[in-house]
Amino acid sequence: MAEMDSSFGDPLPTPAVTNNPPEDTLSSEEWKHRSPYYIQSPHEFGEIKWRGHCQCRKISFSLKRDKPLNSKYCHCVGCQRMHGAPFQWAAIFHKNDISFDRGYSGLSFYSSAENSAKYHTPTKVACAYCRSPLMDEGRNTVLLFPSSIDFEGSFDEQRSLRASFKPTSHIFYEQRVMDMPDGITKWSGMDEKSQRVDDQGKPIEK
Repeated sequence: MAEMDSSFGDPLPTPAVTNNPPEDTLSSEEWKHRSPYYIQSPHEFGEIKWRGHCQCRKISFSLKRDKPLNSKYCHCVGCQRMHGAPFQWAAIFHKNDISFDRGYSGLSFYSSAENSAKYHTPTKVACAYCRSPLMDEGRNTVLLFPSSIDFEGSFDEQRSLRASFKPTSHIFYEQRVMDMPDGITKWSGMDEKSQRVDDQGKPIEK
């Protein structure tokens, strides 16, 4: 899935695919020295609002924005395959909102647009050890997977914290494997650019 709202670039109709020209690691290593891979001092990064990690904890990161720019559920077949799940939950942040504690070390990349494990944007980013998916990186923003964020406390307290990442819509709902009667806005394809549908996937007349 991928979003990229009109102010941030073209949307991703399937994982890690946009109309933006790819950024090729073979011709430039500049990406290693900028957010979110540049290792920053606490003073440079600013106040940390959230912390997260992969399943094996070898990869950890910090977030300095208290709420994402947006958050969505994506039901496209590509997300189902990439995540081995009925749908993907992704929260959108600016690249400079996140910082990996070890920089690019220990991360693996996959660009479906280029069918390559070389670094290109857009790219899927995962832990190279346990293979936990961490985010999709686009040209200007990242789609972070909130399941990797540390929500501490009791289950009720964790649910309360996760509310900051509550999705505003379901996208590519026509490709769903299950109905989601949760009252959240649903789109047959990309949000605002496709038919709005109800919980059963039937078109809603404007």
